[in-house]
Amino acid sequence: MRAELRARIDNLPTEPGVYLMKNAAGEVIYVGKAVNLRARVRSYFRASGDDRAFVPFLDTMLDELEVIVVRTEQEALILESELIKRFCPRFNVLLRDDKSFICLSLDLSHEWPRLEVTRAVQSQRAAGRIEGVELVCADGKVGDLSAFQSDLPEVGPRRERGKIRLFGPYSSATAIRETLRFLERHFQLRTCTDRQLAAHHNKGRACLQHQLRRCLGPCVGAVSQSDYAERVREVVQFLDGKESEVIERLRNQMEAAAEALEFERAAALRDRVRAISRSLERQQIVSEDPVDRDVVGLAREASRLVIYLLFIRGGRLIGGHAFPFTDQEFPSEELVASFLQLYYGGEVVIPQEVLLPFELSEAPALETWLTTRRGERVYVRTPKRGAKADLIAMAGRNATQTLNAQAAPTADETHAILERLQKRLRLSRLPRKIECYDISLFQGGSAVGSGVCFVDGAPFKAGYRRYRIKTVSGTDDFAMLHEVLRRRVRHGDLPDLFLIDGGKGQLASAASALRDEGVTPGVDADLASLAKSRLLESDDNAARRSDERVFLTDTKDPVVLNQNSPELFLLTRLRDEAHRFAITYHRALRSKRALTSDLDTIEGVGPTRRARLLKHFGSLKRLREAPVDDIAAIPGIGAKLAAQIHAALTEAPRTAESDDSGDSPPSNFSTGV
Repeated sequence: MRAELRARIDNLPTEPGVYLMKNAAGEVIYVGKAVNLRARVRSYFRASGDDRAFVPFLDTMLDELEVIVVRTEQEALILESELIKRFCPRFNVLLRDDKSFICLSLDLSHEWPRLEVTRAVQSQRAAGRIEGVELVCADGKVGDLSAFQSDLPEVGPRRERGKIRLFGPYSSATAIRETLRFLERHFQLRTCTDRQLAAHHNKGRACLQHQLRRCLGPCVGAVSQSDYAERVREVVQFLDGKESEVIERLRNQMEAAAEALEFERAAALRDRVRAISRSLERQQIVSEDPVDRDVVGLAREASRLVIYLLFIRGGRLIGGHAFPFTDQEFPSEELVASFLQLYYGGEVVIPQEVLLPFELSEAPALETWLTTRRGERVYVRTPKRGAKADLIAMAGRNATQTLNAQAAPTADETHAILERLQKRLRLSRLPRKIECYDISLFQGGSAVGSGVCFVDGAPFKAGYRRYRIKTVSGTDDFAMLHEVLRRRVRHGDLPDLFLIDGGKGQLASAASALRDEGVTPGVDADLASLAKSRLLESDDNAARRSDERVFLTDTKDPVVLNQNSPELFLLTRLRDEAHRFAITYHRALRSKRALTSDLDTIEGVGPTRRARLLKHFGSLKRLREAPVDDIAAIPGIGAKLAAQIHAALTEAPRTAESDDSGDSPPSNFSTGV
């Protein structure tokens, strides 16, 4: 970074505001908010190991910085959302489809209310403007406000309470129209426009819907205003999730009609009760308390991100929607906070409660802002257990499913990832072919090594290898890794990059193995190790983990890649695949050893007699405790063989594992990956 820009960052104001990062072409590449502008911007450039050192590309891309100073964190939050919509920065979360979700609206101020399908939330209009906004350049000079004055974000109450009621959102037009047809059939509110209503009233002729018994007929005076208002209340209760109250009222009316011998009306009420009950059976109850909630789920693979919203209304799951994003390398917490501002800043229904998968530092400001927009209290919560935590897990599974369904990176995208990896690790060649090695052992036994191979960022199954450790005993995984790498190098056809699961010790052992076989790291093939993140101690008892670190043979300090970058994701995929492959082989060997009993070492006991003995006694332990006569009583055993079996089991109850030191897996082990 230029010294001049570094000095400007150090002199930023310590007030709340929004910062705009620009590249050399003057393009805004990122917009963020802060309670303390100087502390927030400086946090992007701290030393490795800090949990906010996530943007190593900024020191080369950032050319100019501007900040907008405001009075409060809430104003910063609102202004950030507006500026993201204005500039569409490449590193911010952007809602490409800015259409609001479709909802059902009911104008309760009308004499004869009717349900309408709408996208615009007309009942939530802002009043008021932010005052005291000041644009400040990084050098401390006051800038021109004209670019920001035209559409300053709006704040203030956003609902005329008791006027228009909104219900939803609905995930598709098909779902909302099915609901609307059901309500028209069983609650019979008018569907005609005000102009059509007036025309039918003037003509004194009922509409077709009334003749089909799908409308109460207010146009011709077939229903009183009080009876119509009662039907409207039933619709509101039904859409609010209070269906049991609607059903109870209808049943009381049905019984009253039957007692009054109004059997036709009682039958109509009975049909309505049955229809509503059937509709409830198709809805999934996910919460006992009738609260409107939006549940946020998150799935991520490096720079690919999916945020999934589950919509719960009145305790019932009514749908969900996925928001996929690409090229997002900032922390998940920051991306989710930015997404919530953009999403709820649009024309959408704001629920009573928003459930998040992790805590946000901006949660109090978000609550205040959402409460202002809704017109009543809104809670932003992060449950750790119970039914609400289960809802977050459900949203997360939906997000993961959406992420997995997305298309894999193209060849050009993969090539770009490999080029960035080569540059960041200072590799001697483009790492098109990467092999990763791991050691697995359990209680000092059945030690195995595994090697997996990726070519152009994708698994290459023909290059997978498994190694039974031959020369090392005990738990010396450094020596085991040394053996595995020497055996691998002898086969030739070296990869572009050897990747080792571990830290400096494993890297040194691997480098020694390569040199012993005449391979020079960094010349004949590149070598690196990937160390897992570890839990850090914290004064505030907050759970924090270190960054994933890459160790190189010619560098003292580790390289810390952007923790959400595709490059690091590729390396962690390799490491996790090598670990999975080693564990799979290890379990197969343990299973084979478990199936090999001490009976197999006794001369004269083959598979048939072994099966007969174990079936009769139930276990090897019971057979070992059985007297010779009981063993001899088994068909095909005899007294002489029974004595041999008894002596072998009592004198040598356990035998060493058979020496199967080849590289091939057991015959009954699947090689599928």
